[in-house]
Amino acid sequence: MNLNLPNILTILRLAAAPGVVVMFLYFARPWADWFALVLFVLAAFTDFLDGYLARAWKQESKLGAMLDPIADKAMVIIALVVITGFSGMNPWILLPATLIIFREVFVSGLREFLGDTAGTLKVTNLAKWKTTAQMVAIAMLFATGAFEHYFGMQSLAMTAEMVEAAVFGDGPDPLGLWWKYQGMIVSWWGGIIMLWLAGLLTIITGWDYFKKSLPFLKDTRT
Repeated sequence: MNLNLPNILTILRLAAAPGVVVMFLYFARPWADWFALVLFVLAAFTDFLDGYLARAWKQESKLGAMLDPIADKAMVIIALVVITGFSGMNPWILLPATLIIFREVFVSGLREFLGDTAGTLKVTNLAKWKTTAQMVAIAMLFATGAFEHYFGMQSLAMTAEMVEAAVFGDGPDPLGLWWKYQGMIVSWWGGIIMLWLAGLLTIITGWDYFKKSLPFLKDTRT
């Protein structure tokens, strides 16, 4: 195996995938949310960096080609499971997350069945946009979890009238509930929009991959 820097970055990204779960096992919220967000963003950045370095330094390898899609899928699937869990199985998250996970499992199984032939089915630009949309959505939803926790804990002892006055600027806001509420709303809707966009791109690219693989799935007749 060629353990050059691009491959090491890919391995670290793969290790970061279960690390997101570890954040919620060993840290209290909202620290777990922030740590998971930082870990996920850094891992997502290595997705761009390892490929760029491998091409720039001419260090592309079979190990990297094998691990890169596995690391991407592990990151996305594990993060979606965590987000779905702490969102209380919210249908706005659950449905696109299910579509994304289904597609990733289906395409992975298809690639395994096709074997060496799968290498001839190149990754499209639309598939790259799909991965980008997934990672942006997940990062924003991790941020939502942090903002929700701050807002919920700091407004716990306040009446509904006090919270409403602070949020809408009609009363004192010593705890900064306004910006926490804005962060929660913006990150939530931004994350949801990007997640549904990712879900749509996931279905389109999954169907495209399946359609391209059909000639290799036909039985040969003697």
